[in-house]
Amino acid sequence: QVQLVESGGGLVQAGDSLRLSCAASGRTFSSYAMGWFRQAPGKEREFVAAISRSGGSTYYADSVKGRFTISRDNAKNTVYLQMNSLKPEDTAVYYCALDLIGTFKYDYWGQGTQVTVSS
Repeated sequence: QVQLVESGGGLVQAGDSLRLSCAASGRTFSSYAMGWFRQAPGKEREFVAAISRSGGSTYYADSVKGRFTISRDNAKNTVYLQMNSLKPEDTAVYYCALDLIGTFKYDYWGQGTQVTVSS
């Protein structure tokens, strides 16, 4: 089994930054691609960013491109989401997820961390 635990969420003002972390356990972390998703109240969960096993390839939703950066530290079994220039529309619960076979279909999910951006 895999456990994913997110942290780093909070209440910030528009324009501020936050860094989310997701610590993984239970599998060889470096063998799997990882992703971040978010879900705002009343909306469906949406893709935010993804990173390959080595960290050499990254992918972003258009809504966060240029503001968010996904990275990973395989020695620490952790994936990060650096969020800069936050906007009120970034308010959501943020989830990390693990992709077992590298097809952008995610098999394991964390419990989520709340990010609230006030205007």
